[in-house]
Amino acid sequence: MRNQLYQLSENDIAFPHPEYALTSPDGLLAIGGDLSVARLSNAYKNGIFPWFSEDEPIMWWSPSERGIVELNEFHISKSLRKHLKKHPVKVTVNNAFAEVIEACCEQRIDTDGTWITQDMIDAYNDAHEAGIAHSIEIWRDSELAGGLYGIMQNGVFCGESMFHHQTNCSKLAMWALVNWLKRYNAHFIDCQLENPYLTSLGAKVIPRSEFLTRLKKAHTYCVDHTMWEPQELNAIYE
Repeated sequence: MRNQLYQLSENDIAFPHPEYALTSPDGLLAIGGDLSVARLSNAYKNGIFPWFSEDEPIMWWSPSERGIVELNEFHISKSLRKHLKKHPVKVTVNNAFAEVIEACCEQRIDTDGTWITQDMIDAYNDAHEAGIAHSIEIWRDSELAGGLYGIMQNGVFCGESMFHHQTNCSKLAMWALVNWLKRYNAHFIDCQLENPYLTSLGAKVIPRSEFLTRLKKAHTYCVDHTMWEPQELNAIYE
């Protein structure tokens, strides 16, 4: 097997096998193409995701080690439970997708820059309209206090980004997502890359080969059409 960087066609949405990705930088598989819904859909089905900055070409990745959250291993701290009891929230799905992705972008610009460029925002809004990109929203006192968004086409929710305007609200979004996926017997959450924040919530790393095997199995899962209809999630933390 030869690890090399591929130039994607503007017309063909096919990708090379993820195992051909470079070892340095780890996981870089291809550049170019576009961010059409069809190409995004195909990328995620094959364990590949886009990640690039404003002044860079579109870059497609499949790292050698993948961060995931097993639904039954999600960690809920006592302090988070106490915080929720003291500061209850309203949880919805797909009620404010555009606002969620904009908030994720703004939060990262305020900290250390962002890969959520305007092209990415437009692409994921298109994916949302096409029914494959979804958001979880956390509301407190009728204000959007936190949330997350990602792609789900099979048994895996591919998380993209999260934000919080109020304390713990990104964690509450993640907790709600885990419980929602459990209700529908989904497989797991793809976190793409591991980081300390996700590790504190129970994320772990598995080899790319294992991830791809599990992703293939997840393709047999059929997403219930009612799962991502805009709605409030009642009793989601019980």
